Amino acid sequence: MNFKRYMLLLVISSVLVLAACGEDEETSGDDTKINYSEVVDYTIIGIEPGAGITVTTETAIEEGYDNLAGWELEQASTAAMVTELESAIADEEPIIVTGWNPHWKFAQFPDMKYLDDPEGIYGDAENIQTLVRNDFEGDHPDAYEIIDRFYWEVEDMEEIMYEANESDLDINEVAQQWVEENADTVAEWTDGVNEGDGSTIELVSTPWDSERASAGVLSAALESHGFDVEVTPVDPSIVFESLASGDADATVAAWLPFTHADFYENVQDDVVDLGPNLEGAKIGLVVPAYMDIDSIEDLEPAE
Repeated sequence: MNFKRYMLLLVISSVLVLAACGEDEETSGDDTKINYSEVVDYTIIGIEPGAGITVTTETAIEEGYDNLAGWELEQASTAAMVTELESAIADEEPIIVTGWNPHWKFAQFPDMKYLDDPEGIYGDAENIQTLVRNDFEGDHPDAYEIIDRFYWEVEDMEEIMYEANESDLDINEVAQQWVEENADTVAEWTDGVNEGDGSTIELVSTPWDSERASAGVLSAALESHGFDVEVTPVDPSIVFESLASGDADATVAAWLPFTHADFYENVQDDVVDLGPNLEGAKIGLVVPAYMDIDSIEDLEPAE
């Protein structure tokens, strides 16, 4: 073999070796893609036991997704979940939380995203419905009319929750301010309705900020129209049971047709459904946008 041909073969061999090395590095790069499941220790940060999203997430882990086998749902409080979320986002660390709209965290962290739910465990966007006890219209026709008209937007509710969180004011104070500053909207609920006679209206709700906001706004609107209002926060199952038994008059905290479906089915013949007071509510698993993951199915089972 002459010298020139030898050198040409040597150069070609070197190029092929370098190309192969480059392919190995690229493959290696794919192999070292962040395993978010492992980083978060196969844990979803949740909220209170018994909450609709807690029950649904338990279903997703136990029955809905094989790839969530061995995962843990950490159940604490909404405040504890938000604290962990804030800390993770401040350090750009991975975290998976149970999430829902409306909630002020989407106003504070607009780049968060829901993971796709191919199995449909969390359902599509849903409504927050108004329910009243049977015979409520006959007992309190004017209050019934206002409650029946009550309707607002996701952004309205999130505005109140965000302002309460930022200002450290009680959410009922912020709700009162919102009623005073949104007279045109409130007038849509109250115009033409007789002034109340001071009778007491018993609202029952869940203890989370979204429902505290809606109950606070409706309470303030009713009180400005001459009614006395008492709001009792209880677990979701008790909301439905108290309406069915007549121990409460109304609620604006029923997430349907998915989140509270089981509770509603148990009492639907004993309550009156007045329809949605807010549309476009949503629940699911939520991650910060900087996490390169898009679907629940991208997660891996615990080893």
